[in-house]
Amino acid sequence: MIIYPNFYFNKITEIKIEFLKENNIRALILDVDNTLLDFDLKYVEGLEEWYKEIKDSNIKCMIVSNSNKTDKVKMVANLLKIPYIKFATKPLKRGFKKAIKVLDFPSENIAVVGDQIFTDVIGANRMKMISILVEPLDEKDIWMTKIKRPIENFVIKKYLEKTNR
Repeated sequence: MIIYPNFYFNKITEIKIEFLKENNIRALILDVDNTLLDFDLKYVEGLEEWYKEIKDSNIKCMIVSNSNKTDKVKMVANLLKIPYIKFATKPLKRGFKKAIKVLDFPSENIAVVGDQIFTDVIGANRMKMISILVEPLDEKDIWMTKIKRPIENFVIKKYLEKTNR
């Protein structure tokens, strides 16, 4: 189902190298808001250590964010020293297609990691990428996301029941 993620984790730092290798994932597309950075601009705990392991394992990464706030997206990209696309209009394909060119891997070897079903998961699934949903870092969200959260929570509940979690 296009609205269900392929995988679900509590936070991005729980995604381990062994998991990526087992699933033939050679590149990651990372969301920023509530995935790497909370509403108050605090990074997810352990981000730099997690990314060092990813980088040392030759997993390519880049940021694809719907945010139009260049400074915020650039701040995260500079910390990790990775390329980024801002205002990507996920779940539309435009930002993902640009990312595929930058990462230079087939879509089936790329995973999209994000906290939203209606942007990250649906976009990844439409592009035949591996979708990884993580729980939002914070309950605070922009108004548009707040409207969607109850629907997403219902979908996640059904997904977790279906996968016996």
